[in-house]
Amino acid sequence: MDFLDEPFPDVGTYEDFHTIDWLREKSRDTDRHRKITSKSKESIWEFIKSLLDAWSGWVVMLLIGLLAGTLAGVIDLAVDWMTDLKEGVCLSAFWYSHEQCCWTSNETTFEDRDKCPLWQKWSELLVNQSEGASAYIVNYLMYILWALLFAFLAVSLVRVFAPYACGSGIPEIKTILSGFIIRGYLGKWTLLIKTVTLVLVVSSGLSLGKEGPLVHVACCCGNFFSSLFSKYSKNEGKRREVLSAAAAAGVSVAFGAPIGGVLFSLEEVSYYFPLKTLWRSFFAALVAAFTLRSINPFGNSRLVLFYVEYHTPWYMAELFPFILLGVFGGLWGTLFTRCNIAWCRRRKTTRLGKYPVLEVIVVTAITAIIAYPNPYTRQSTSELISELFNDCGALESSQLCDYINDPNMTRPVDDIPDRPAGVGVYTAMWQLALALIFKIVITIFTFGMKIPSGLFIPSMAVGAMAGRMVGIGVEQLAYHHHDWIIFRNWCRPGADCVTPGLYAMVGAAACLGGVTRMTVSLVVIMFELTGGLEYIVPLMAAAVTSKWVADAFGKEGIYEAHIHLNGYPFLDVKDEFTHRTLATDVMRPRRGEPPLSVLTQDSMTVEDVETLIKETDYNGFPVVVSRDSERLIGFAQRRELILAIKNARQRQEGIVSNSIMYFTEEPPELPANSPHPLKLRRILNLSPFTVTDHTPMETVVDIFRKLGLRQCLVTRSGRLLGIITKKDVLRHMAQMANQDPESIMFN
Repeated sequence: MDFLDEPFPDVGTYEDFHTIDWLREKSRDTDRHRKITSKSKESIWEFIKSLLDAWSGWVVMLLIGLLAGTLAGVIDLAVDWMTDLKEGVCLSAFWYSHEQCCWTSNETTFEDRDKCPLWQKWSELLVNQSEGASAYIVNYLMYILWALLFAFLAVSLVRVFAPYACGSGIPEIKTILSGFIIRGYLGKWTLLIKTVTLVLVVSSGLSLGKEGPLVHVACCCGNFFSSLFSKYSKNEGKRREVLSAAAAAGVSVAFGAPIGGVLFSLEEVSYYFPLKTLWRSFFAALVAAFTLRSINPFGNSRLVLFYVEYHTPWYMAELFPFILLGVFGGLWGTLFTRCNIAWCRRRKTTRLGKYPVLEVIVVTAITAIIAYPNPYTRQSTSELISELFNDCGALESSQLCDYINDPNMTRPVDDIPDRPAGVGVYTAMWQLALALIFKIVITIFTFGMKIPSGLFIPSMAVGAMAGRMVGIGVEQLAYHHHDWIIFRNWCRPGADCVTPGLYAMVGAAACLGGVTRMTVSLVVIMFELTGGLEYIVPLMAAAVTSKWVADAFGKEGIYEAHIHLNGYPFLDVKDEFTHRTLATDVMRPRRGEPPLSVLTQDSMTVEDVETLIKETDYNGFPVVVSRDSERLIGFAQRRELILAIKNARQRQEGIVSNSIMYFTEEPPELPANSPHPLKLRRILNLSPFTVTDHTPMETVVDIFRKLGLRQCLVTRSGRLLGIITKKDVLRHMAQMANQDPESIMFN
């Protein structure tokens, strides 16, 4: 019996930084399924095992949802407490945030609901003063010190324990889901460190969000649970189905948007998304959202970060400012992507990249020093967005709601008519303008540092500030000029016509769309996030406009730009290939290069093959009938050849360096005294993907994209001419786009 009829360990696995072969993974899973189905008819026990195998997918989804929801809830609660720690501490229980501390106090009044004796600012504790210059300086210094401490802890933990825990994680997850292997990127250490450091960096007040990194955290959970089931741990293709669903659960808990999460995974991160994965993503997102709701981190019994209730509909004339906000979002997206990529490239190519800790400390110090004097940058970005989305009710104490009231007003509380802006609104406007400029600039330098950093919340904050300012402008215009033709039909004196909060919401969607180029999932996330269902049309108008404007300057969103910057081998489905080149122009070997390294079916010795493997670094070798005929038989993977030879030497007697290796069914005829031959037919792929030398590259690129190939062999009339690998395709596409073809080489 041939020892290779039994599978041996590690066969079918891939090395780090290699691409998986989707077709092979799919056929291996089909074989496994066929075997289980045929065995299930033999006995009750085998039937139960087949049921367990069928259910394992749903069990994995349940576990991912539970863990992702729990981690998100813990992160939310910890961020709340640590953000407030920069300003003061609760005397009754130091682990209470400001809000929780004042809940428990009996002496808090509604007017002064933020002031309660149990909550002490640092100035009250240290110098016993709550007002005045010395109190302000003490609070200012404590704010900066806490911010620096949190940021230093975060960057040190990432640097020492889990270098992969930095950044947003979405570019890498897109690459992994397209079939690339980055070992350790979704490991247990990365999960632990990313969760802890995410709390620290968000609390430090840096201009970043936790939403992107939560997708990475959820995918780490997915990777951990899929390694417990052999169905997923031994098949990289199946594992990626689990990771697609985990990404949906990540967005579901990041925004409390389960359906938006599923659409985000489908539109933005997944490469291969069969219908079964859609249902499983839906289930994982549901469980994750349910778990988060049980923890109730926001204390308002809602899943939603920024719940809003507006009392007025929107009018057709308002579509014009909404589309203008879309244009602003597209321009900001383009500006941000270009500046951020230029800065990250500079970090990669200059000495700046050697001092990640110093860079984080400097950016944190600048952020804290400039942010503290302005109330809109001092508070956490989520609170800022929440305040900007809010409609001004009778009970609002925000400066943005400081309008001049009509003393004769007798109306229901929730339907307050448009009023002239008071001093507070004008103060808020210029503070918001300064905050907007600061946020635009600082986010460019913050995203991409060696700490976990998400981009959703800062982008939304930029849009929300711009939107609120436009909204207040339109509102005041309508109030003072209600006899103009555009306002006459819908804005009578004493009516509540314009809702500035709605403009903030539309601006937030536009900016997020401009940066990430999301459309459908963005609109769904936004209305799940805010509960504003009747505002779908304004959101759609802004999202589409921002995508059109941003696409006019360049098709790449921020995640694709970072994938290219890092040189990951990612074939984007959205890229169009329109050049008229042929397979023969791209295949190797080219003219003047040494001939292709091949194996013959029954004339090479073990030593010949070992020498070939040692002298080359190719991932596999075509197998031909003989050097003269060059007729193609199949393809053998390098890793499996190495493992097969190693196992044969250990387990099979008579295998020596000059044993003949053969890939045919029957052994070749050998002289009587020759050593035992080695049969390797089992590891040979007998149906490698082939194209002819005159196949247009447009077709070849499409084949690589849709079938997820690693390599494709080029033949003419059955004779082997050359090989095209995924990297050759990427190099060729870069060359055709006038880019450096070596820029796609991952290092």
